[in-house]
Amino acid sequence: MEEEKRVVSEQKKSCTNCGAELKYNPGTTEIKCEYCGHKEAIVEHQDGFQELELKPYLEEMGSQSHSEEILMLHCKNCGANQHIEENYKSLHCVYCTMPLIIEDAYKEDWILPGAILPFQFDQHKSHQIFLKWVKALWFAPNNLKKAALDPQNTKGLYLPYWTFDAQLFANYTGQRGDYYYVSVPYTTTVNGKTVRRTRQERRTRWTPVSGSISGFVDDTLIKASHQRKNPIPGKISNWNLKALEAFNTSFLAGFVTEKYTIPLKDGHFSSTKEAEKIATAWARRDIGGDTQRVNGIDMNLSEQTFKHILLPVYISAYRYSGKKYNFFINGQTGAISGNRPYSFWKIFFFVLFVCILIGLVIAVTNKA
Repeated sequence: MEEEKRVVSEQKKSCTNCGAELKYNPGTTEIKCEYCGHKEAIVEHQDGFQELELKPYLEEMGSQSHSEEILMLHCKNCGANQHIEENYKSLHCVYCTMPLIIEDAYKEDWILPGAILPFQFDQHKSHQIFLKWVKALWFAPNNLKKAALDPQNTKGLYLPYWTFDAQLFANYTGQRGDYYYVSVPYTTTVNGKTVRRTRQERRTRWTPVSGSISGFVDDTLIKASHQRKNPIPGKISNWNLKALEAFNTSFLAGFVTEKYTIPLKDGHFSSTKEAEKIATAWARRDIGGDTQRVNGIDMNLSEQTFKHILLPVYISAYRYSGKKYNFFINGQTGAISGNRPYSFWKIFFFVLFVCILIGLVIAVTNKA
């Protein structure tokens, strides 16, 4: 395969009316000028997703086609690796808000994304979701709302993931459990007298079994970046991958892109572990009965392919009383999660109020 490298920063497109950069308009398939409103359609790739054969990439780690060169900025505070367009308004880390120094930028190869899930709503909408969520927080310090509701703290980030496809075949051994019930006598006391009765107790009859299962494992999703200090909450990590679009750099315009830091081989190792769980679930289904034991799985994966995909998240990072807090919003579904501080005094006065209320109830009850 011929080597093909491209530089993302060269993919920018200027407005034909005013010369400003065209940026992706979330929820559409258009790029738009923020100054004059000019729009252009994003050309769809007729070939669809780029599913890449896994074996050559494990051997050569993407040094062939479908690789590109990208300008990266490394956050010295939290370790995140981010690609930020040259004219991005705020050169600050999306995770910890620390300044990023453009002079520290370096070029690095990455495996070209095969698909992308574009943002479905803009920063203004994400700000409204934050506003609603923060207003509903109990015992939040008053200053929290001022800090969290600054729109400048909210940024859109494309997260890297690996997806793996494979044909799965496995032989298994195990046991099939079928329930049956037996009558068991017991004694109890009724009206001061000891009486003898029976009750039904469940037992399991185990039968040795073996067999084979096969099927297609589609889009096993594996996180492709380490987030030691700022992990993305599982609550917002559910995306509808059926809405993936073929990768086009136009979808990146105006957003930050995080580069994968979990190598392909490590992602493949994790996907194999997930495939083993899938094979075990299929074996249990094949065994049948009321319950099952899977004693052994001999699994084989063939026709393995993968793709590097980008998924959308809005992040708001701020500091309160010397501590950093993050909020996360799924850029497709709007699901929100985050950590937050609590007001000691609000909790103290609430507990005091509850204690007074309980005391009044007891006093009224005693008088009655």
